[in-house]
Amino acid sequence: MVKVSRVHLPSEIPIVGCEILPYVILDNNNNNNLDVPESNPLDGCFLKYKWYRIQSDKKVAICSVHPSEQATLQCLGCVKAKIPVNKSYHCTPKCFSDAWQHHRVLHERAASAVNENGNEEEDIYGRFNNNATSGVNNASVQNGTTPIYPATVTQRNGGETWFEVGRSKTYTPTADDIGHVLKFECFVVDSETKSVVGPTKTILTSRVIPAPSPTPRRLIPVTNADVAGHLDTSSGTFTVLSYNVLCDSYATSDLYGYCPSWALSWSYRRQNLLREIVGYLADVVCLQEVQSDHFEEFFSPELDKHGYQALFKRKTAEVYNGSNQTIDGCATFFRRDRFSHVKKYEVEFNKAAQSLTDALVPNAQKKTALNRLVKDNVALIAVLEAKFSNQGVDNHGKRQLVCVANTHVNVQHELKDVKLWQVHTLLKGLEKIAASADIPMLVCGDFNSVPGSAPHALLAIGKVDPMHPDLAVDPLGILRPATKLTHTLPLVSAYSSFARIGAGLGTYEQQKRRVDPNTNEPLFTNCTRDFIGTLDYIFYSGIYYIFTCLSYYVVPFKLFN
Repeated sequence: MVKVSRVHLPSEIPIVGCEILPYVILDNNNNNNLDVPESNPLDGCFLKYKWYRIQSDKKVAICSVHPSEQATLQCLGCVKAKIPVNKSYHCTPKCFSDAWQHHRVLHERAASAVNENGNEEEDIYGRFNNNATSGVNNASVQNGTTPIYPATVTQRNGGETWFEVGRSKTYTPTADDIGHVLKFECFVVDSETKSVVGPTKTILTSRVIPAPSPTPRRLIPVTNADVAGHLDTSSGTFTVLSYNVLCDSYATSDLYGYCPSWALSWSYRRQNLLREIVGYLADVVCLQEVQSDHFEEFFSPELDKHGYQALFKRKTAEVYNGSNQTIDGCATFFRRDRFSHVKKYEVEFNKAAQSLTDALVPNAQKKTALNRLVKDNVALIAVLEAKFSNQGVDNHGKRQLVCVANTHVNVQHELKDVKLWQVHTLLKGLEKIAASADIPMLVCGDFNSVPGSAPHALLAIGKVDPMHPDLAVDPLGILRPATKLTHTLPLVSAYSSFARIGAGLGTYEQQKRRVDPNTNEPLFTNCTRDFIGTLDYIFYSGIYYIFTCLSYYVVPFKLFN
C-alpha cells in the first residue's frame, strides 16, 4: 500500500506568482518525489492534495523592506503624502532607520512629482509595486479544480479562517495570499472505496510575500552607428543579448549563502529570467549555464511563444548528482521572423583536448595533460540567414548570413592556459567558417576572463603579446610558440565600440566612469559577494554589422536587489 513518509518544501517562504512544488516522500519507493494520480494508481491507491490559505481575523501588515516579516510600525509621513500604504510599514525601528535614506526619497518624490497624464501614483511608484507577480496573470493561474478565491469559508479554527485555494500538488500564490500562511495537505485515497487511507501529512509555509520588483537596467542604445562613428541608415541591423542565467544546480546556499533560500529557488528565478529576456526583444539571444531539463521544459517552450527558435548544446559531463537532466549548456535563440537556421556546429573542447594530447603530448604525460585540459566546456555555433536586407548595392540578391558563436569558457582561475587554449580553439574554428563563405561573425559568451587577460586580448586585438603574464602558466607547453596565438577575424567588442562611437552621444560622458579606461570594457558584468568584474562579452565582425548589444551575468541577489 502507498504510504506517505513525509512532505517538505524547497523553500519555506512562498512568493506571489512563483509555483510551489512540495516534495512528497513515499515509503519503499526509489523515486522520492513520485506523483500518484487517480488515473494511474499504485497498489490500488492514489494521492490527493489540498491547499488552504489561513487568514487571521486580525489584519496583518507586511514590512515593506523585509517582506517575510510582520510590520510593527508605520510611517505617518507616508500616510500624509498619500504614498501607497504598503510602503509605509516596517518590521522594527532599526529597519526604518536603516531604510530611511531610500525611504526619504519616496517622500521627496511624492511632494514634487507631477504627471502630465494624471497617473502620479503609477509614475512614482509603478516599479516598486509590491503586488507585482513577476509577469504572472492571476486570471490564468490554475490551482487545481477549486476556484482561486472560494466564496465560502472551508474551515474555522479559533481566530482563523481557512479557505481552500487549491487541489493539485502544486500551488501558485496570488496577491490575495500576501501576508497569510498556506497549508498543504497530502493524503492517500483507496481507488475503489475513494476513502482516505492512513494519516494526512501536512505542512505550513511562512507568510506569503510579494514578488520583489527588480530595478530596471539602464540600457545604452548605440544603434544606427558604425564602428567609425558614422550613421548607418540601412535596415540591416539587429539586436543581440548574451546572458549567463546561472544553472539551478549551481544556485546553492553553499555558493550563495548571502541570498535567502526563496531567491535561489528556480520557481522564483525563472519568472525574473523570462521577463528579463523577453523584455529586451532581442533578435538573437545567447544563454549560458542553461540546465538541460530547464531548456526542454521552460526556456524553449516559453521563448517559442514569443517567436524564437531554439538550439542547444549541453556540456559533456554531468554535474553534482550525475543526472543527465542537470547538465547545463549553451542555448541560442533567434526570432523566426528575422532569421532562418542554415547550419549548426558543435564544439566539444574535450574532443579537441584528446586530439591535442594524441598529437603533441608524450604517452607518459597524456593522463596528466587530459586531467588538466578536459573540463567539459562547449561552444554552440549557428549559421543564420537574415530575412531582412541591408539594402546595399553590392549585396543585391546575395544571401545575408551571420555566424553566431555561443560559449562558456572554463571558470577555474588558476587554469589560465586552459582558458586561452579554449578561446584559441574556438576562434580557429570560426576562422575556417568565415573563410569558407565570407560570413560575418558574432561571438558571445561567458569567457571567465577579465579585460586585459590573454583570452580577452586574443579576442579583441587578434593576438597575444609574447610577454603577456598569462603565458607564464603553460605546464603542458600548449601555448608555444606564442606567435601562433593569433586569428584574422576582425572582431570588435560591443562595449568598447560604444566608447569609440559615443563621443557624440549625450550619454557618453555619463558612461565613461563606468568603463575601464584602458580597455573600454565595463567595470563589471559579474557581481557576487566575492568577485566584481567583467567576464562576459559580445564580439562582432566590425566591418559588417553594428547592433545593440547587452551581455551580463546575473547572480540571484541581482534579480531583486
